[in-house]
Parts: sequence; C-alpha cells; structure tokens
Amino acid sequence: MKAQNEQRAGLLYGFGAYGIWGLVPLFWPLLMPAGAVEILAHRMTWSLAVVGLALLAVRRWGWIRELLRQPRKLGLTALAASVISVNWGLYIWSVNNGHVVESSLGYFINPLVSIAMGVLVLGERLRRAQWVAVGISFLAVLVLAVGYGRPPWISLVLACSFATYGLIKKKLNMGGLESLAAETAMLFLPALGYLLWLGAQGRSSFASQGVGHALLLAATGLVTAIPLVFFGAAAIRVPLSTLGLLQYMAPVFQFGLGVLYFHEAMPPERWAGFSLVWAALAILTWDALRTARRSRARLEAAPLVAAPAPAREPA
Repeated sequence: MKAQNEQRAGLLYGFGAYGIWGLVPLFWPLLMPAGAVEILAHRMTWSLAVVGLALLAVRRWGWIRELLRQPRKLGLTALAASVISVNWGLYIWSVNNGHVVESSLGYFINPLVSIAMGVLVLGERLRRAQWVAVGISFLAVLVLAVGYGRPPWISLVLACSFATYGLIKKKLNMGGLESLAAETAMLFLPALGYLLWLGAQGRSSFASQGVGHALLLAATGLVTAIPLVFFGAAAIRVPLSTLGLLQYMAPVFQFGLGVLYFHEAMPPERWAGFSLVWAALAILTWDALRTARRSRARLEAAPLVAAPAPAREPA
C-alpha cells in the first residue's frame, strides 16, 4: 500500500511539473513590456533567492565546499549555467514574439536530439527502432524547413541546448536543488549587474510598471523552482519509463496553446512536419516500453535460473 501511495504521489508531482512547464507560455507575456533579456535576468536573480530559501529549509550546504574543491566540476557547472541561460532566454523571446508552436517543436524533438548526442558524444549504439525514429525526425526537419522557408532554428537551438544541458548534468551527477543553486549562483552577479545597469539607464520595467508588474517579475523565481522541485520528487517515485512518457505533456500543452490560444498559423506543410515528429516519437516510445518490459522479464526470470537445485537425500 505504501509503495502504491508513493507511486501515486510521484505521478501527481510529475503531472504538476510538466503541467507547469506546458502552461508557462501563458506567463511570459504577462511580463511585457519587459524584454526577453530583462526577464531572463530577473529569472536568474529570483531563482537563486528561492533556491537559497529551499536550501536553508533543508539545511543542505556541505556540497558547496565539495564543489569548490573540484575545478572540473566547477567548470562543467559554469558550462551548464551558460547553456541553460541560452535555452531560457530563447524560449522567453520565442513565446513573446509569436513562436510558441515552433518552440514546442524544440521540446518534441529534444528526446531525439538526446539520442543523437548519445551516439556522437558518448559512442552509444542505437537499436533499429531508434535509428528509424531519428531518420524520420531528420525528414521532419527538412519538411518544416520548406514550410517555414528556413530551418526551424528556434526549435533546433532549444532542443540542442536542452540536450546539451542534460548531457552536462549527467556528467555532473549533482542533486536537482544543488545543481540549480550552483548554476543560478554563477549567473546571479551578471544578471544583477545587468538589471542595475538597466535601472541606471532608466530602461528597467521593474520600477516603472507598478507593484503588480514587479511582483510578477519576482515570481519568475517560483515559476523556475517549483516545477524543478516537483520533477525531482517525481523522479524518485515513478519508473523512468513513466517519467519519459510524462515529458511529452509539456510540448503538447505548448503546441495546443500556440494553435488554439495564440492562433499561430499551421499551414499543411507544418502539419506534415509535426506529424512526422509525432510518428518518430511514437516509435521511440514503443521501443522504450518494449525494452523496459523485456528487461523486467529478464530480471524476474534471473532468480529462477540462478536458483541451485535442491540437494538430494543420501540413498
């Protein structure tokens, strides 16, 4: 019963995390007339404040000393901070400039880009179904490039930056709260410096648009931290295969908002491109579930195979 309750709680945390990420395109336009860079700077600054309070609550500080003693790990953390800042900044800009559908495509193809990086960077070997999925996704990008009249660079940069971030996080092997604290700490001074410079130039919207606007900008810290906390809680309670399926919630919500709420254009060639991406993801998901099922079956059969034969009584 306890295991079932834990799994149910994990599913709720997972729905919460990916639900917030899926609905966040509704939040960024509320921060206008602040530009994307100003919003990004506030996100970096207030995220550190929220994460710092969380660390204070759980009294988890020992990792800081350990991180400072490892230059390689510190360098990887700085690289992760730089990559995620590109991802965050471009995503905010794309939502506030009418590219919600194209940005959703970036998170649809992110698992496929991660697989490609696994082959190119880590030397991983793909199963046949994974090769088929990657090939279909490459064809989808070509179709979408024809539809847009240019490569879908927003989607590609979002997908590649987030996949790179995931690869770095895998090498870092730090907890979610700790890694976010380290990354935002590295971004804090440049972000705060930029916000102070904007204020000195009289171009900051934080002080000029009223208290409500200032509170919304401060809420970027919560919008960043809360889904990450939920994601961390889900990751330790539900199987990885389940979490992999839940991740499609966010781009599905984003795509729906782009088409139904923001009324972005979807000509036939874009529908064709997205359909190819969805077909690739369906193959990838089927292959992942089949592989997980086979692995479980082998694990369950292993004790039966390895069990020694009962000893015979002496004649």
